[in-house]
Amino acid sequence: MKCVRLLHRGIAALALATVAVPACAQFGGIVYDPTNYAQNVLTAARALQQVNNQIQQLQNQATQLVNEARNLATLPTSSLAQLQSQVQRTQQLLQNAQKIAYDVQSIDQAFATKYRGVAMSSSDQALVDGARDRWETSVGAFEDALKTQAGAVGNIEGARATMASLVGASQSATGALQAAQAGNQLLALQSQQLSDLAALLASAGRAQALDAAQRAAAQDQAREQLRRFLARGAGYRPASVKMFHD
Repeated sequence: MKCVRLLHRGIAALALATVAVPACAQFGGIVYDPTNYAQNVLTAARALQQVNNQIQQLQNQATQLVNEARNLATLPTSSLAQLQSQVQRTQQLLQNAQKIAYDVQSIDQAFATKYRGVAMSSSDQALVDGARDRWETSVGAFEDALKTQAGAVGNIEGARATMASLVGASQSATGALQAAQAGNQLLALQSQQLSDLAALLASAGRAQALDAAQRAAAQDQAREQLRRFLARGAGYRPASVKMFHD
């Protein structure tokens, strides 16, 4: 740009000089035409201006490419492996459920054999064993619920560290893609926390349902045991008992 201004000043000076100098002059056998010279200088100045414009366009395009590269840059931070590990730990706790698993077929089989009525042909020992098995199942379900709760609480610290890392990455993102990826990973963190919450509700609901089923089966068994007690011989009859010697 400085060169163009200098050329323009030279052209203006030549234009003033052409007023006092003849249109054509001859110096030492060389014909000098100031008008033609000024036109050549003006043409060169215009060509230089075009070159400068092209250079500016190239600079603008280079800046645009740099910005596009920033927008396409991927986020250097990934929390996917950590989130998947936390979800797998919660799944493992659910898979280790005692007695009755989280499976429709297993539940149908258990209720058909243990909870739906007491067979009149069952021996007294079988009734006692069945009651103890149902009680152990209920206790195991409450233990499973407590383990799941402990696992979810243990994931809180990991979720806090992951959230801090992702928020920092989002705030320092250099482009739209990095910001979007940070947002997606924050959504993944929220999904992991929701899966922990779902596991907590499932384990607590399982424990309560099995405990209620155990109490219902105990009531049915109590009725059967009472029937058997009253059916023996003449049944119970009160009688006086002598406990001390006169």
